[in-house]
Amino acid sequence: MGTRYFLALFLIFLVLGFEVQGVHVPQEEETARPALLTKVRESLLGYWDIAKEAAQKLYKKTYLPAVDEKIRDIYSKSTAAMTTYAGIVTDQVISLLKGDH
Repeated sequence: MGTRYFLALFLIFLVLGFEVQGVHVPQEEETARPALLTKVRESLLGYWDIAKEAAQKLYKKTYLPAVDEKIRDIYSKSTAAMTTYAGIVTDQVISLLKGDH
């Protein structure tokens, strides 16, 4: 049993020793971190722009006027229906709030 306690105590001191020692970051690396974050951000934005351009090219390549007209027609019909139903719901809410007066 004494060996187990000695081993456990040794591991605890080893972990505490590493925690106390820590890692010292030189001053130069601390100022370099924002530059690194800036580079990563610029890189990600660059990838985003490339993906956006590729999507636009794909859209232009596969553009079908008939499908575009159908989408526009569906959008206009659905917005007209939603406007009608929103008006009905608004009237019902107002009549509920006003009551029997």
